[in-house]
Amino acid sequence: MTQPIEDYALIGDLMTSGLVGRDGSLDWLCLPRFDSPACFAALLGDKENGHWRISPAGAPDDEQCTRRAYIDGSLVLESYWDTPDGGSFKVVDFMPQRDNAPDVIRIIEGLTGEVTVRSVLRLRFDYGHVVPWVRRADGDRVAVAGPDSAWFRSEPAVPTWGEANSTCSEFTLSAGERVAFVLTWHPSHEPRPESCDPYAALEQSRADWRDWSAQCTYEGPYAEAVTRSLITLKALTYAPTGGIAAAATTSLPEEIGGVRNWDYRYCWLRDSTLTLGSLLETGFLDEARAWREWLLRAIAGDPADLQIMYGIGGERRIPESDLPWLRGYASSAPVRVGNAAVDQLQLDVYGEVLDSLYLAKVNGLPAERHAWRIQLALLDFLERNWRRPDEGLWEVRGPRRHFVHSKVMAWVAADRAVRTMEGDPSLLGDVERWRTMRDEVHRDVIENGFDPVRGTFTQYYGSRELDAATLLIPRVGFLPPDDPRVIGTVDAVRVELGSSGLVRRYSTEGPSVDGLPGDEGAFLACSFWLADALHMTGREKEARELFERLLAVRNDVGLLAEEYDPVAGRQLGNFPQAFSHVGLVNTAVTLGRPAGPPTVRPPTV
Repeated sequence: MTQPIEDYALIGDLMTSGLVGRDGSLDWLCLPRFDSPACFAALLGDKENGHWRISPAGAPDDEQCTRRAYIDGSLVLESYWDTPDGGSFKVVDFMPQRDNAPDVIRIIEGLTGEVTVRSVLRLRFDYGHVVPWVRRADGDRVAVAGPDSAWFRSEPAVPTWGEANSTCSEFTLSAGERVAFVLTWHPSHEPRPESCDPYAALEQSRADWRDWSAQCTYEGPYAEAVTRSLITLKALTYAPTGGIAAAATTSLPEEIGGVRNWDYRYCWLRDSTLTLGSLLETGFLDEARAWREWLLRAIAGDPADLQIMYGIGGERRIPESDLPWLRGYASSAPVRVGNAAVDQLQLDVYGEVLDSLYLAKVNGLPAERHAWRIQLALLDFLERNWRRPDEGLWEVRGPRRHFVHSKVMAWVAADRAVRTMEGDPSLLGDVERWRTMRDEVHRDVIENGFDPVRGTFTQYYGSRELDAATLLIPRVGFLPPDDPRVIGTVDAVRVELGSSGLVRRYSTEGPSVDGLPGDEGAFLACSFWLADALHMTGREKEARELFERLLAVRNDVGLLAEEYDPVAGRQLGNFPQAFSHVGLVNTAVTLGRPAGPPTVRPPTV
């Protein structure tokens, strides 16, 4: 049976990540990077597509652990199992931050009585497609297929054998006894990596995460939720470059059984402003600086070639293809790798990039002089192209349109350029030129993107449809929160796109703007935006109630997917989703401020 998405917990080493279910099965793991082919792909297929389960011997496939939790302030997961005969044990799952090869470590410790534990390891390289050849070597097991190789060992050694193209182990523990399994990947043409001490690695991992999370400066009433979300964002960061993956997974569906299944293991430029803001607001300057530097490297080049997303290393080519041998999560096919939206025109990203760099400067991150030249080039391109229709921030696969949010973000680009030059008159550029552009865009949006009959901004020029992205209008400073057009938009979005108190991105009823069949759940980031908008428009009690409703959507270890189905009461979409966790952090911070517009300060010279 397919486990609910919220039954999974995240482990990772700041270069890749895996998902462990409540049943003790590691069902998703990409090695050696977030966007590498998975060697455990049961999440998108079945157990034959690769998994690694540790559970009581004889436990049914659907039996789950008694309880689980992360060790405070870390990404080290503890799962506790109580057996019918009174014995109990725990499994500690983690991936130590790597020096060389990636390791997955699973330590089993007896707690009470005597317990018999079973491990079943099914390695399947290339997204569950390739069964490796497994042999004994140096007292351990090594699996090899094409470019991939993985070593599997236990410490101390326990009875292990091959069975039905899997590697099985079974052993009995008394209270206080421990067994550690270590799975280490490396390229098959290279020699075996040096073995790590699993118990020393556990202590080091706990210390690394404890020291990192202790930097958090947020002290409000939602400290636990904020810290867990920040740890999740850190876990989705590719340490060598500072890029942050949008999610750990591909193809988890926005509708069970539907086709809205996308690969999110890449870096989106539009996430940059909100992510940078959450890191700066909570004291993580090193991460903010690394993200800013990744952004500058990614966008360098011809502004006409700016992409809306890049690989975690800054790669530009992300071709999309289907994996027909995987049936999809809960039969939601196709399973996709890569993302064709990389080739779309999405004009809002220019605004997001300039807003990010402005935010970094305002908060005192050391400026790169070449960064301003890049921004001028982006502005020059946008000045010539902002009147074009585009695919918009939701990456629609229908016709291009004049999306209101895209135009608003073009205004943001010009506005941040003006503010930056006003704060530092020594910078090159014609500030009057950008003031003129800013005014032109503003007039155009007001004239064409606002429905005066209903008193709301619409999704695109000439439409009656609404878009939750218009909730960001007061946040970016396009209009003040007390403007009747802002209040009307917040109320209209809340009513027309509301779903059991949460918010959908846009309507999928009738001829859908996105060109896709089917439906989707409430979009969690948009729901956080609604809480922000309610707070800014003076409805603090309603904002806090919505925020606490969203906190209740998190799973038992504090994680959020992209969407939520309020009727079925389950999470949907890729998991865990950085955009959702950024929204949580930013709203928690916003609720700690007085109601009203956010302060848009001049940059530090």
